[in-house]
Amino acid sequence: MAKGYVKFEVPKDIADKTLEALRLAKQSGSVRKGVNEVTKSVERGIASLVVIAGDVEPEEVVMHLPTLCEQKRIPFVFVPAKLDLGRAAGLGVPCAAAAIEKAGEGQSQLKEVANWASGKMGGAAVQEAPKAEAKAVEAPKKEKAARKKAAQPAAAKPEAALQPQAPKQEPAAAQ
Repeated sequence: MAKGYVKFEVPKDIADKTLEALRLAKQSGSVRKGVNEVTKSVERGIASLVVIAGDVEPEEVVMHLPTLCEQKRIPFVFVPAKLDLGRAAGLGVPCAAAAIEKAGEGQSQLKEVANWASGKMGGAAVQEAPKAEAKAVEAPKKEKAARKKAAQPAAAKPEAALQPQAPKQEPAAAQ
């Protein structure tokens, strides 16, 4: 029985390449494992590919991930079993979801799988979204810092306040 959150069928060769890319990224790149970590990685826009198991119970655990990935324009792929996903991610237990942040040696497999997933998502520019989003986050931070600096009152020269002052001399008393 197909799960409600599985939006498209993934051919076996693409699923195998996905798991291989995950294995290589685990060894030489950066991988996030588990639904909570994957969600954070997607929300921050640093995930390159999200891998979701197709046999997660209850479905509600992962059903937000495909929608979130589409909103953030991050490619995602379904693999048949969470046990296989866990093993590929370097765990000895099943894993519902994983995200590749840096592909390392698995870059060629990642590109192939991401391009395939992009076609299923209906967008060709999926790979560029995280970089563009990072720039969009930096601009408001710079703007905010500039506004804060402009709002501060101009202080008197701070150097003058730090220099020692000569003691005041009183006029000599008349004799």
